[in-house]
Amino acid sequence: MEMKKRINLELRNRAPEEVTELVLDNCLCVNGEIEGLNDAFKKLEFLSMANVELSSLARLPSLNKLRKLELSDNIISGGLEVLAEKCPNLTYLNLSGNKIKDLSTVEALQNLKNLKSLDLFNCEITNLEDYRESIFELLQQITYLDGFDQEDNEAPDSEEEDDEDGDEDDEDEEEDEAGPPEGYEEEEEEEEEDEDEDEDEAGSELGEGEEEVGLSYLMKEEIQDEEDDDDYEEEGLRGEKRKRDAEDDGEEEDD
Repeated sequence: MEMKKRINLELRNRAPEEVTELVLDNCLCVNGEIEGLNDAFKKLEFLSMANVELSSLARLPSLNKLRKLELSDNIISGGLEVLAEKCPNLTYLNLSGNKIKDLSTVEALQNLKNLKSLDLFNCEITNLEDYRESIFELLQQITYLDGFDQEDNEAPDSEEEDDEDGDEDDEDEEEDEAGPPEGYEEEEEEEEEDEDEDEDEAGSELGEGEEEVGLSYLMKEEIQDEEDDDDYEEEGLRGEKRKRDAEDDGEEEDD
């Protein structure tokens, strides 16, 4: 499929200015140049044109918001200065598998001030002595070359996600260092004091209740004792009366 037809298919009834990502891999360029891609793609941030037999970037439109450009497995051998003019905000550029042979060709990328990751894997330039050291020295703005930094640390899968995670971690660390909000400890102390006062009040109320119960119990015992004494005295009086009656009855019988 030709690139122009592929672009129309990718749009799917969308306006070019609404598109942020465009994948045109494996379609054919006409005469090795870009066809069908124009300045209307103002919001395009990601463009992939891998294995499309692209030999020239001369017809690349102005894509000021483009951040990632995939151009692997093409036949590009030069003309990279166009990128700084047409795509000044590139952060990622993949030129692996192209016909780039010498450092002078790559030197044109110095004007891409935001470029952080460059891939030249499978290009002839990688056969140069001290290839990595030379590229890092030539393009001091980049962090990763062919997927690794100068200390051979592998690049993250997504730089954006990595940055977001780093920001979140920084925020968490700042919160930890800052400690609890102002007044937090005072509120905790006040709550503990309130709980102690509640317990004291509950204890005092319970104590008063217990005293009332105790007094009531003692009063009942005293009343019961008095009643028992009265009963005892009454029983004693009755016994003496019965005794006197019996004696009187005895005297009458003797008479």
